[in-house]
Amino acid sequence: MLESRAAPAPARPVALLMPNFEAGGAERVMLRLAHGLAEQGHEVDLLVLSERGAYRNEVDPRVRVHCLHAARAWRGIPALVRYLRQRQPSALLSALFHANFMAVMARRLANTPTRVVISEHNTLELVRTSVGWARWLAFRVFLRWAYPRADAVVCVSQGIAQGLAAAIPRLQPRLHVIGNPVITAELIRQSRQPLSHPWLQAGQPPLVLAAGRLIRAKGFDVLLQAFRQVMSRVPARLVILGDGPERATLQAQIAELGLSQAASLQGFTPNPYAWMSRCAVFVLSSRHEGLPGALIEAMACGSRVVSTDCPHGPSEILEQGKWGQLVPVDDVMALADAIVDTLQSRTGPDVRARAQDYSLAAAVGAYRDILHLTPPPLAMAAPPRQVG
Repeated sequence: MLESRAAPAPARPVALLMPNFEAGGAERVMLRLAHGLAEQGHEVDLLVLSERGAYRNEVDPRVRVHCLHAARAWRGIPALVRYLRQRQPSALLSALFHANFMAVMARRLANTPTRVVISEHNTLELVRTSVGWARWLAFRVFLRWAYPRADAVVCVSQGIAQGLAAAIPRLQPRLHVIGNPVITAELIRQSRQPLSHPWLQAGQPPLVLAAGRLIRAKGFDVLLQAFRQVMSRVPARLVILGDGPERATLQAQIAELGLSQAASLQGFTPNPYAWMSRCAVFVLSSRHEGLPGALIEAMACGSRVVSTDCPHGPSEILEQGKWGQLVPVDDVMALADAIVDTLQSRTGPDVRARAQDYSLAAAVGAYRDILHLTPPPLAMAAPPRQVG
């Protein structure tokens, strides 16, 4: 007589929470993680407050989207509580402060065993300088309450982790650093797609490229001033990819500096990598960063790079200037000098080798470990590094 065996319990899903599908760095990271986990056979639920945003059409069909239908994060907590009780995910990973607070609060209210891991993509300094003092005080109160109640806190750079450890010392044992999943096979494929633009035709001046949301933190105003200095020394063209609230101000600055025939705000493009693989130099002019994915993407596409040494990320990525020039923040002449030097240099390091340290496979393996997911039978990536 054959021995009867109980059927194995069905695998519980892993949930990823982010505000929406707007075109931001953290949102792209979460999408890539969702796709990477689904590719390895995990059941993945992607939770959002709303489905608005350009990235909605990029969701892998293997990833199940759950919309919480909430205009603000706190209003989405009841729906998240219901989700946790009904779906019983083994782990919940969130990104960005409001979603992180939601994840911690909902798990407490749902009283489920779901492991909660929150991820931080921004520096505290960036938050402090972008909100009023009243909101900053409220932010610090909620931060000190919520973050220590997560099972783990992932920071995308050492600088972010050090800032959180200084602000909340008791948080340090829960802090881990995992580089963003920037490099994918799809990124490389897109970088090789054809791109038609008059400035990319043979015989045209070399192209200087920048990319990011058009906000003050990205320092595009300084880049435009520096590019005017570049134009006085060597022929070049400048393209800035992205959109945002500073677009009109930057467009007016281009006209004021007399750069209308040499600098262009190209707007949002779903494939910036085709530009990155064709530019002469990629410039990151930011005043603040968490971990600048665009800098890593440009390196993966083979572009030589110049970056401000802003907090945080560029010096880690470039290893203190080994892979590209670092210049002080808001220093117009230093930025111009570095761009000219790079344009005139005939050789440089193969930056693609460094970019591979931020591959999707490495990040998925590290997140899988910290989420306590059963590892698939494929090769595993190195575990996350603990701070301290």
